[in-house]
Amino acid sequence: MPLLSIIVPVYNEAKTIKEILEKVSLINMDKEVIVVDDGSSDGTDRLLKNINLPGLKIIYHSSNRGKGAAFLTGLTNSSGEYIIIQDADLEYDPNEYIKLMEEMLKGGADLVLGARFTKGYHGLLIPRLGNRFLTGLINFLFGANLNDFLTCYKLMRKTTIDSLHLKSNYFDIDTEIISKALKHRLRIKEVPISYNPRSYKEGKKIRWTDGAWAIIYILKYRFSG
Repeated sequence: MPLLSIIVPVYNEAKTIKEILEKVSLINMDKEVIVVDDGSSDGTDRLLKNINLPGLKIIYHSSNRGKGAAFLTGLTNSSGEYIIIQDADLEYDPNEYIKLMEEMLKGGADLVLGARFTKGYHGLLIPRLGNRFLTGLINFLFGANLNDFLTCYKLMRKTTIDSLHLKSNYFDIDTEIISKALKHRLRIKEVPISYNPRSYKEGKKIRWTDGAWAIIYILKYRFSG
């Protein structure tokens, strides 16, 4: 398979970062793993300095700049033909990369999404309903038919994602990617994936206020030039 660049934005994930990187390392495919520590304050940065895995590159932000900024730093430092984002928690299973890549290599897709709802995603009520509402809003405004636009797993050629000229420094990076992909009429395919949502007690950071901001960002990207 072609080289896959796996970009891992990290902020305060000391409890899970080592385990997720070990899981990624076990995936049998040509890959490089680019971890961007976004100014963590919980010791994540110290843990990263003691992790030595093949194909691992670690970049440090001196301060917290946001998920989008961390992703864009990883993108700038990537060398793979294909790009995918990996959250630093344990909600997403890296074994799904192979399924997503196989769909991409069939041809007919510019962007492959790992869709959670098609397998009966049963997560926390507010995030689940919020995701369905926001995906419905995207579908309505852009004339699309997506299942799960907020999924972490978005697989694209590097040349394709570079052509979108992404600028977001924050969590709206996901909205910007999908909105621009739809505006550019990219061919989007969705592949069912497994999903293991963690609870707020376990460290989940998404709140209802993030959903409110997501509505603003969707409207912004839909009606901006």
